[in-house]
Amino acid sequence: MSGNYYRFQKRLYEILEPAVYGDKTSRNSDLFFTALVIINVVSVTLESVHSLYDSYHQVFRYLEIVSVIIFTVEYFGRLWSAPSQDTTNQSVANNFKHRMGYVFSFNGLVDLVSIIPFYLQSIFPYLDLRILRTLRLLRILKLSYYNSAFKDLFEAIFEERKSFYAASYLFIVVLIVSSSLIYFAEHKVHPTGFKSIPGSMYWALITLTTVGYGDITPITAVGQFIAMMSAVFGVVVVALITGIVASSFNSQMERRKIIFEDQVRQALLDGVLDQNEKDALESLRKRFGMSKRRAEDMIEQLQLERNDETN
Repeated sequence: MSGNYYRFQKRLYEILEPAVYGDKTSRNSDLFFTALVIINVVSVTLESVHSLYDSYHQVFRYLEIVSVIIFTVEYFGRLWSAPSQDTTNQSVANNFKHRMGYVFSFNGLVDLVSIIPFYLQSIFPYLDLRILRTLRLLRILKLSYYNSAFKDLFEAIFEERKSFYAASYLFIVVLIVSSSLIYFAEHKVHPTGFKSIPGSMYWALITLTTVGYGDITPITAVGQFIAMMSAVFGVVVVALITGIVASSFNSQMERRKIIFEDQVRQALLDGVLDQNEKDALESLRKRFGMSKRRAEDMIEQLQLERNDETN
């Protein structure tokens, strides 16, 4: 009984987590939840169109109820199966640790925020909880389970954190200096737009990022000169930050290519790829987000090199 319990717990964890190569049940689960999240995001967006909401409010309501039931079951399923990550220690304390780890993880908080607005609205139906309804759009973050975009971004920033922090520091310095200078140059002749240094930071941020809405513009010659210099420094600093992140992303992709290539070389030591080796490479390809065509070309090229070496 105990063995069946742990096997079921582990299997549920495998199904709810991103699928490994060959696990069709887990793969279908990934596709189902991905589609459900996308449908929910589209639904919440369309609800803001009053004519559509008035005509199909019952459809929106039923979709929300069904979705919340599914997401609630998913949440408690993930919570219950979290301890199966560690099969060597099934103590109560260790199980509690893994469950709390899930609850306070990024994905756990996203899962909770995905269902909490519905229950709060049900408990407090007479309160204006429109902001909670808007929070349902955060369900799109549930896609981070099946897409490594956020993870890749954070890893890229972390890899170049010293350079990123330095560039961010420069940006903050330029933002504060620009806000202060424009305030002293413009607040007397433009009291509504530059009534304080913190209030001027809105203008400075928009100018430094070269967006330039034009809703607040300097009037004096000194203010216009400060605006021009702010725009120039903004281009430099923002380009520096963008370049750091882009360079780190590129380095990350190159490292993955090298790792995949090394795994292919290891698999080709005996001259052939058996099915287990193909499955392992396919799983690694998907985890690294490489295209199938690129992976196949790389394997084919390395096979040719291997044949040339042995002949």
